[in-house]
Amino acid sequence: MSSSETTLLQSWHHNAQSWIEAIRTGAIESRLTVTDQAMLLAVQSRQPERVLDLGCGEGWLLRALAERGIEAVGVDGDATLVEAARAAGSSPVHLASYEALVESKVDVGNGYDLICANFALLHQDIIPLLAAMSARLSPGGALVVQTLHPWTVAAGDYQDGWREETFDGFKGQWRTMPWYFRTLSSWFNALDMAGFRLVGLQEPQHPQSPVPQSLLLMAEQSPSRR
Repeated sequence: MSSSETTLLQSWHHNAQSWIEAIRTGAIESRLTVTDQAMLLAVQSRQPERVLDLGCGEGWLLRALAERGIEAVGVDGDATLVEAARAAGSSPVHLASYEALVESKVDVGNGYDLICANFALLHQDIIPLLAAMSARLSPGGALVVQTLHPWTVAAGDYQDGWREETFDGFKGQWRTMPWYFRTLSSWFNALDMAGFRLVGLQEPQHPQSPVPQSLLLMAEQSPSRR
């Protein structure tokens, strides 16, 4: 694990309580107005019976899916977030790092109709994790990834590499977080190398915003991997 990825994990541990408060008080406007609904609609479009939320955080999506009659299981690498999700009624929720999932050290179940990752793929080497998730899908299952839109956040530097999130404008005690920026083609290549084929792409956007709020990718297992 690189030093940046170690720092990424440490920052999540430090920021967990502030993140819980930000999500539950509606402090992130883009989530309220665009991206939360975009993820829900994308998941529902597949009409899944069983969903795994990868990097579920404090569990808002798990609860939203359960309210819609969809069986949802969560997994996250931070104990504070997992405890918060469980306490809020999100169940079951597993505590496991991405490394543990890749190495199958934690059993989060199999046979999922859909696996979603909502702003949860922030590290550099996502291919082994995506491949491990592919193995947990049922035949015909899908992967939905929502992430920062690379064109919106590139800031004139459109190439893969580590960036920093400072959480400027957020209330609470935050620690700067490194995250890995990847271009649109890099996202496509990662999905392909992990055994997925892209079947849908959306750019959720508020009607009053000149730029998309996120990039939403829908992928299915490549025929050779099923």
